[in-house]
Amino acid sequence: MIPKISTGSRTIGLLAYLYGPGLREEHTDPHLVGGWDPAPPDPGRDPDATLADLARLLDQPVAAAGPRRPTSHVWHCSIRAAPEDRPLSDTEWKAIAERVLAAVGIADPDDPAGCRWVAVRHAPDHIHVVATLVREDGRRPQRSFERRKAQAACRAVEKEYGLRQLNPGDGTAAAGAPRAEHHKAIRMGRETAPRDQLRTLVRQSLAGATDIPEFLDRLDEHGVLIRLRRAPSGDITGFTLALPDHVTATGEPVWYSGGKLAPDLSWPQISRRLTPAAREETDDADLLPSPATARRTTADTARHTATELTDADDDQAADLLTGTGEVLDALATTATGPTRRDITAAATAFERASRFHHRAAHAHHQALRRAARQLLASGPTLGRGQDGAASAMLISALILLVTTAHRWHAARGHQQQAAAALATAHHLRAAYGITAAPHLAALHQRGLRLAPAVHGQLANTVHSAAPDLAEQILTDPRWPVLAAALADLHTTHPHADITSTLREAIHSRELDTADSLIDVLIWRLHHLTPEPPTTPSPANPRTPGRPRETDPPGRTR
Repeated sequence: MIPKISTGSRTIGLLAYLYGPGLREEHTDPHLVGGWDPAPPDPGRDPDATLADLARLLDQPVAAAGPRRPTSHVWHCSIRAAPEDRPLSDTEWKAIAERVLAAVGIADPDDPAGCRWVAVRHAPDHIHVVATLVREDGRRPQRSFERRKAQAACRAVEKEYGLRQLNPGDGTAAAGAPRAEHHKAIRMGRETAPRDQLRTLVRQSLAGATDIPEFLDRLDEHGVLIRLRRAPSGDITGFTLALPDHVTATGEPVWYSGGKLAPDLSWPQISRRLTPAAREETDDADLLPSPATARRTTADTARHTATELTDADDDQAADLLTGTGEVLDALATTATGPTRRDITAAATAFERASRFHHRAAHAHHQALRRAARQLLASGPTLGRGQDGAASAMLISALILLVTTAHRWHAARGHQQQAAAALATAHHLRAAYGITAAPHLAALHQRGLRLAPAVHGQLANTVHSAAPDLAEQILTDPRWPVLAAALADLHTTHPHADITSTLREAIHSRELDTADSLIDVLIWRLHHLTPEPPTTPSPANPRTPGRPRETDPPGRTR
C-alpha cells in the first residue's frame, strides 16, 4: 500500500479532478467513503450536492484564518493498494484514511478540533484523501515527517488487513517524479520522466570519472544542459541540470539540482567522490584494453569484491556498493543489442541498493572504479567469440556480487536495498541467458562430438577433482558443455594440470546457491585460465582523463 502526499492551493480544482473522468477516462463511480463530518455533501451520490458546496465547507476554517491562512492549504494523499490485494470495501477504505490522517497529525477521531477532510474513491484499488490545513481552532496541524509517518501507518494496515507487505522505507531513496511530471512525460512520448532520465545520465557520467572536468564533459556529451554556481573565488559550489527538450510553457529549460535527483548526487557529494584523495591515479596507456580483456578483468574484480563484501563493515560496504553501482552503470553505457534493456534495468535497480544510511567515504572501491573506467575505454563488444564469452563471464560474476549485496543488506534489515539487489540479479540473469546462450550452445555441440574415449578420460578427471560431486556433474544433461570446456583447456594449455584446475574451480567458493552448477564451473574455469592473446582496441577518439580546456556550450560560469 503506497501513500503519496502533495499540497496545493485550490480545493475546488482538486475536487473537480477527483470527481471528473480522469486523464484517460479511468475514473469510475467517484464518491466519498468518509470525511470529517458524518454526512458531508457528496456530489457523486447526491444530485443536489455540488463540488462548490463541498469545497466551501472544506475551506471554511481556512477562510476564517484570514491573513494567517497558509499559501498551500490543500493537503492531498493518494493511497493505493497492490494489484494482487483483495478488494477493500468503502468502510475499510474509510478506516485506512482515518489511520493515515491520525498518523500524520492532520485529523484524529478523538480530536474534534482537527482539520476538515474527505476521502474520495473513484477506482477499486485506491482512494484520495483531501484535507485543508487549518484546524477548527484556527491553528495549523503539526506535520513533521509526515511522509515517513504515512508509510509507517500503511505498513501497519498491510499487516492488519492481510495485504501485500511492502518493505519499509529508510529515507535514503531518490525522490520519484511527481504525478504531473509522469503525465507530461506520457503526453510527450517519453519512456521515463525527465528527472529519472537525468538521474541515469548523471550516474553514467560519474562511472569511472577521474575528476570534475571529466564528469562535466561526459554530461555535456550526453546532451545535458549544465548551470554551474560559483563562489566569488571561482570555486564551483553547486549545479543544476536540464534536458534540452524538457521546457516550460515559455520555452525555458526545467532545471533540477543534483540533490533533487538523488541524495548522493548533490554537488558536495559528487565533489567528495571526485577529489584527488578519493580517486586512483591511472595511466591512460593501461586503459585501452580490448573489450574481452576489460570484461575479464572486471569479472575478477567483481569476484574479489564479493569476497570482501561478505564480511565488510558499514564503511567498507558503503564504498564497495557505490563502486558496484559504477561498474553496472559503465556496463549499461557500453551495452548494445538485445541485452541492453536488461543491463540498463539492472543498473537502475541497483541504484537503490547502493545507498543506505552510511555514507560512502570512497576509500575502498578504487579497483571497481578502475574496472568501470576500463569498460568505458574498451567500448561495446561484438557479442561473439572471446568477446561474447567474456561478457557472459562478467555478468555471471556480477550476479554473484549483487547476490552477496542482497545477503549483506538482508542481514542488517535493509529491506528496500535487499529487494533492489534481488531485482538487479533478476535483470542480470535475463541478460546472462541472452549473452551466454551462443557460447554454451557451441560448447554443447562440441561436447557431443567428443570421442567416447575422451569422455571417459574427462569423467576420470571429474572423479579425481571432486569425488562428492562427480555423479551430479556427470549425470547433468549439460555435462557435454563442461566436457568441451575441459577439452578446450587441454588443447589451449597442454601443460596445465586439468584436475588441479577443476578442483580449484569447484572449491574456490560454495556451489549450493548456484543456479546451474555446470555454468558456474564453466566461468570459473575461464577465470582460472590465462587469457588468450587478443588484438588491443584502437584508442578511443576521446581518451579517458584528457585535460579539459573550456566549458562546453550551454554551460554557464
